[in-house]
Amino acid sequence: MSGRSVLITGCSSGIGWDAAQGMRARGWRVFAACRREEDCARLREDGFESPRIDYQDEATITSGLQEVLEATGGTLDAVFNNGAFAIPGAVEDLPTDALRSIFNANLFGWHELSRQVIPVMRKQGHGRIVQNSSILGFIPMPWRGAYVSTKFALEGLSHTLRIEMRGTGIHVILIEPGPITSKFRQNAIPHFERWIDWEGSPRRSQYEAVKHRLYENRGQDRFELPASAVTKKLIHALEAPRPSPRYYVTTPTYLMGALQRVLPIRALDWLISKG
Repeated sequence: MSGRSVLITGCSSGIGWDAAQGMRARGWRVFAACRREEDCARLREDGFESPRIDYQDEATITSGLQEVLEATGGTLDAVFNNGAFAIPGAVEDLPTDALRSIFNANLFGWHELSRQVIPVMRKQGHGRIVQNSSILGFIPMPWRGAYVSTKFALEGLSHTLRIEMRGTGIHVILIEPGPITSKFRQNAIPHFERWIDWEGSPRRSQYEAVKHRLYENRGQDRFELPASAVTKKLIHALEAPRPSPRYYVTTPTYLMGALQRVLPIRALDWLISKG
């Protein structure tokens, strides 16, 4: 793998951090991007090249990618779009500005980076764009409407892009994890507190359970896997001669993928509503 390059976003912790470590260990030249400069500085101390890329700041997408291309002489073999947040809350309680905010971070920024890198990959005749989606990209869950909507949109956009890239040498690949050990839940708290007026909601009593899940450290979720489980699928997505269009990670993803194919939609809705 010597000489092959990959840009990974959202590398400050969790999936991105493990992916950066894992791909570097396999000989890839890893550009480990972070949203905040202080996290980039920390990664540089660990020996990574770490451009700053904040999906909600288009200028950093352009400058971060340019930094990568200047370092490689204008080539890039792969991009792993990663890094997203959630706004827990009922759909009826989500302000439209909250949706604009989460779509900027979870979809529009990913699209902009992918759009900017496609001409580079098209010119060199190959490339891989790997999108870190979710089980919530094809199965909805209550109280997660904002995040679910961004991942459903990502799945549709990526599927379309994959078809459009046929014959170019550019592969577009989805990874769909279920519960993974990370700071995802803790990172959702500021967004919940900013956007959701739970005390003024007709669902106020139900929000007590949502808050308990958000704020209480209850240890690992059932079926939760470490971030390395995602890295394992990323390795295959980047190194297999013919990568799969999508990769499931964790038992719930496999289970819900199967149930979606065989259950009537009302039965699936009932099952999801039971948690």
